[in-house]
Amino acid sequence: MAVSRRQFLKLAAGAGLCAGAGLSPQVARARPPVPRLPEAVGILYDATLCIGCKACMSACKEFNGLPPEHTDPRAIWDDPLDLSAKTVNIVKLYTHGTGLAKDREQDGYSYIRRFCMHCVDPACTSACPVGALHKDPRTGVVKYNPDVCIGCRYCQIACPYNIPKFQWDSPFPRIVKCQMCDHLQARGSYPACCRFCPTGASLFGEVRELLKEARRRLALKEGEPTWFPLRRVDSGSHTFRSAPAYLPHIYGEKDGGGAQVLMLANVPFTKLGLPVLGEDSIASHSETVYHALYKGMLLPYLVLSGLVYLVYRHTSKKDLP
Repeated sequence: MAVSRRQFLKLAAGAGLCAGAGLSPQVARARPPVPRLPEAVGILYDATLCIGCKACMSACKEFNGLPPEHTDPRAIWDDPLDLSAKTVNIVKLYTHGTGLAKDREQDGYSYIRRFCMHCVDPACTSACPVGALHKDPRTGVVKYNPDVCIGCRYCQIACPYNIPKFQWDSPFPRIVKCQMCDHLQARGSYPACCRFCPTGASLFGEVRELLKEARRRLALKEGEPTWFPLRRVDSGSHTFRSAPAYLPHIYGEKDGGGAQVLMLANVPFTKLGLPVLGEDSIASHSETVYHALYKGMLLPYLVLSGLVYLVYRHTSKKDLP
């Protein structure tokens, strides 16, 4: 029986409605937010304490077996320029105008560390189809298992911070990102970047304690003498100095559903290269879309309908038996 193009489209649309209405009478609802694990560990980075010495970068490379990297032969301080498969932690510089005043948006400058934020509800683990990226069930650190990775790089697309990097120059490439020195934590130690930071700008500890410390700093008056822990929030070692000015925002507390890396600064985080994110995680939204599309196998049906239509358009009578 001959079927016209109009008749075919009607049939396809009718079948789609039946699939949507009959097999999928309800739209999938967003899943509830993922809470921060009670024993989650993290890092508090305070840009106002950072002096740009890059000791954290050197320690990161040494304790994670990463090679030196040079991306611009003319650069001295800004070398490498950005994160890569060889650099998973970097200190970057924001400058404006004369660049004379530290931690000032106008005519000032600020340092900012960029590395994996270890999100509470990571988009990378949600997007990974084989579970190569996963959260540690106790510490919440986002870890990578190269043995199951298929190299699809969905994690790179999903990450709102553009963190995971792919080893393009390797015959057996892997995804590379900060894993918060999980190999050191397994031995009772803590991340090298915090261990070698001379000013306490990078501080390791349980996230709930880091949040308390961050809120204490925000409550200080500018110029007020105070103390700042070194290396770990519970180390007992401190440095004393006047309290700097802070923006009233703990980046990572709620941004993107929350993260285990928290940041303080006195320059807007958007100027420091961090994205504006809502309080819901990207994973909760993307999974809602996936569930809606696959509810009742609606997406596979639409794809199949499209393929059938293409075959129909390109089939003539002489192709028929």
